[in-house]
Amino acid sequence: MIFYFDASVPFPVSKALTLVRDDVLYPGGPNCPITSPGAKDAEWLPVAGRHGWVVLMRDKRVRARPGERQALVRSNVRAFVLTTAGNYTRWRLLDLLVRRWPDIEETAATDQPPYIYAVRQQGLRRILLGER
Repeated sequence: MIFYFDASVPFPVSKALTLVRDDVLYPGGPNCPITSPGAKDAEWLPVAGRHGWVVLMRDKRVRARPGERQALVRSNVRAFVLTTAGNYTRWRLLDLLVRRWPDIEETAATDQPPYIYAVRQQGLRRILLGER
C-alpha cells in the first residue's frame, strides 16, 4: 500500500514520514509521478486512483466541491482528511498522523473505495460523499 500526501499537508511533515517509511509519496518527491505541488486535485486524483494510493490531505472541503468530489469518486480514491488539523503545528499534525496511522492502515486495507474518512483526535469517521 502506498500513502500519498497531497500538497495541503505541510512539506516537512510529508518529508519526515518518508524518512521513516518506504511507502509514502508527496508531490515533487522522489519516485512520485506527480511532480508539482501545484497540481490541481482534478489532475492528481486520477493518478492516485489508477495506482491505488491511499490519499491523505488537510483539504476537508474537497467533499463539498462538486468537481473535486466527482474526480475522487470517478478515480475510486481512498481519502483520509485531517479535518481538525487546519491550525495544527507541524509537530501536532505529525503526532495526529502517528497516533491514527494504525486506524488509517486498517481502514484502507478493509474498506472499499471510493470514500473519505475524517481523521480526528478521537479516531476516524466516515464522511458520506454526498454530504455537505
